[in-house]
Amino acid sequence: MTTTASLQKQESLDILSLFRKQTAEDLELLAVLHDREPDAHLLQQLKHADFPKILALNLEGEAGLQAIELMQKAIADLPDAMTTELLDELAADYASIYLNHNIHASPEESVWLDEDSLICQDSMFQVRNWFEKYGLEISNWRIRPDDHLVYQLQFIAHLLEQDDGLETLEEAATFMDEHLLRWLGDFGLRVSQRCDTLYFAGAAALTASYCEELRDLLAEILQQPRPSKKEIEERMQPKQTAEPVSVKFVPGIGPTV
Repeated sequence: MTTTASLQKQESLDILSLFRKQTAEDLELLAVLHDREPDAHLLQQLKHADFPKILALNLEGEAGLQAIELMQKAIADLPDAMTTELLDELAADYASIYLNHNIHASPEESVWLDEDSLICQDSMFQVRNWFEKYGLEISNWRIRPDDHLVYQLQFIAHLLEQDDGLETLEEAATFMDEHLLRWLGDFGLRVSQRCDTLYFAGAAALTASYCEELRDLLAEILQQPRPSKKEIEERMQPKQTAEPVSVKFVPGIGPTV
């Protein structure tokens, strides 16, 4: 006999499973926006789907609502037939942000967290360790390092897709705390202020806001409050090992009682 409690438990599991599936799909779609310069097919798909309204997670914060509005305008302004001029403009802006770093808003974590703003530093290897833990590997990290925004979004989506209880949700929350959310807000703000197109301004702002609100939801689901920025930075500091102190033996001097 099925009890009310067991039905409620199954319903909760079904809701959680749907949440994981839909937010993973959202993250994969957001990753596409940063993965490459948009072609006519992608732009038409976004326009016909009324993006970003198709996102499963409804953003409610002020920053999120502003990002939604910005992205909606960018998509609404797209013509029904994409022109070469428009595609060239978006391609140039993509190159400026993601390839040439003209606006100094790198999509790679190391640049934001390394003292000298260098690529392929400690952050990249830390992220790689996360990937390896789940049997994942970047094919050509010299072209696009492991700590690139696209890979981080895809990795969080991968964790959400596991649907194996709360363990991988906890892992996703920890990864977001220790990596993506330490720099994504700054990236989103800088791109939205300095890039040349509404499309990439909206994409950057939307991705940053989405991930912040997703992390808040994970905190509610896990019933674990988000750690403060100070707590995260202290956690991520390199472990200091005490250097051994050499003790010289002096004849005639020994331990006293």
